[in-house]
Amino acid sequence: MHRLAFLTLPILILWFVENGFPLVRMHYKKSKAYHAAINFGLTLCHLVVHAALATWLVLVSDWCQANQFGLIHWFAMPVWAIVLTAVLGLDFFGGWLVHILEHKVPLLWRIHVVHHADNNVDVTTGLRHHPFEAINRWIFFTAGAFLLGLPVYAIMISQTLNSMFTMFTHANIALPQWLDKAISYIFISPNMHKVHHHWKQPYTDSNYGTTFSIWDRLLGTYTFLEPENLRYGLDRYYNNSEDEKLGELIKSPFTIDRNNLQQ
Repeated sequence: MHRLAFLTLPILILWFVENGFPLVRMHYKKSKAYHAAINFGLTLCHLVVHAALATWLVLVSDWCQANQFGLIHWFAMPVWAIVLTAVLGLDFFGGWLVHILEHKVPLLWRIHVVHHADNNVDVTTGLRHHPFEAINRWIFFTAGAFLLGLPVYAIMISQTLNSMFTMFTHANIALPQWLDKAISYIFISPNMHKVHHHWKQPYTDSNYGTTFSIWDRLLGTYTFLEPENLRYGLDRYYNNSEDEKLGELIKSPFTIDRNNLQQ
């Protein structure tokens, strides 16, 4: 509950700041509030699944501590190194790795399309995921925590940091170009992540990171695009006119044209 409260305030602040310093002029189908309500509706569905799986993540972590299993135990890491390993390692497993697979594996892409179907990317888009995506993310996140042998406190620190960057990078805010560029050398910046939401490939299939930009830069998936050239949504797979219809978004993994997924 403390973590939830800690994350809610930045969301509200960014949601209002977007009005004064927008990166892109939005064209909401009804209103900014209605758009947020749709995204929060998806979030609540996502959280139900996520909460059900959270207990298993704790059990995996407890087993690792009881059996001294995982990288941090094999190298007898101090607390600061455990936290650093958690932040970097879980950002790779639960951020970059699962994300690129969601774009490359047709079945996973069907589920992830809901996130990319948003034609107006703002801070609430960071919360917009199909409930099934919670399962995908949990599998990779838990696998990373298991291999690294992470304790619960390190997992919570990593999750909180990832969540904060998710809100920050999706927010429709215009940072000075020099500041955004400076941030992007180490972390994911707002402009860097917005490229990932551009409606056409190969831009959609780039900049997969959540917190750190090092994975995209080291693994060859980094791409740059000037903010004025951004256009959100999808050029195929999905009818962009339905990006604010909750029922259609929930059904989308089952209704996407199979042939389009192979293009």
